[in-house]
Amino acid sequence: MRTPSRPDMSLWVEELQSQGRYTFTRTQAESETERSFVAAQTALRRLKVKGRLVSPRRGFYVVVPPEYRAAGSPPASWFIDDLMIYLDQPYYVGLLSAAAIHGAAHQRPMVFQVVTSKPTRDISAGRVAIQFSMSSNVEQMPAIEKQTETGTMRVATPEATAFDLVRYQAAAGHLSNAATVLTELAESMDAQALVNIASLVPLPDVQRLGYVLDAVGATDLTDPLGNWLETRRPRAILLHPGESADVALDRRWHVLPNVELEVDL
Repeated sequence: MRTPSRPDMSLWVEELQSQGRYTFTRTQAESETERSFVAAQTALRRLKVKGRLVSPRRGFYVVVPPEYRAAGSPPASWFIDDLMIYLDQPYYVGLLSAAAIHGAAHQRPMVFQVVTSKPTRDISAGRVAIQFSMSSNVEQMPAIEKQTETGTMRVATPEATAFDLVRYQAAAGHLSNAATVLTELAESMDAQALVNIASLVPLPDVQRLGYVLDAVGATDLTDPLGNWLETRRPRAILLHPGESADVALDRRWHVLPNVELEVDL
């Protein structure tokens, strides 16, 4: 009696795609195609060489549909939620990527930016680049579920995004770029929501964000935040950390504006 043949790895991947599944783990591939670790690795490697798969992290695979073969990967939004579940790390899409999702796309990011709970090395999958920033309160910061082509992903709210833009200045393209983005993002922000988040972030982030929002003319958002700040007795801080300058103190936000903001509109 003939022994039933094992499912062909290539056909198995096609079946996944037909079901709308674009990610899987090596363990799943071994189990569902009845292959050993070595045999599964060999078959998966062949499919990677052919451009059928990409592996952004060891043991995690993404199916590359024909329309994305030239790019080497589908967009990060197709697999970021599954990837972070695989890594067992809380996350949200943040910074310039979140701002673009909320309509502030003047400074479209070159990388897909994610905030997570521990140091995580950046990822390259074909032409897709994912950049990680770390935050100890990623699970407390407000985020919303956004529909994607393959499921959902967590995206920081406009207000959480605003705080991150001044906190992670280098990832935001430095402060002038953050200010440009905030000019557009302000249209989607709520003044009370900013106050609600303020206690979750370091006080200097509140001071810097308030100063930048005033500087770009979004003063309708800053009065409640300024009132909240005054109850905390803030100390004077530099607008841009590490670059001292002989400048006058902004007394509302207790900020020393040691860099000039150049907003690109």
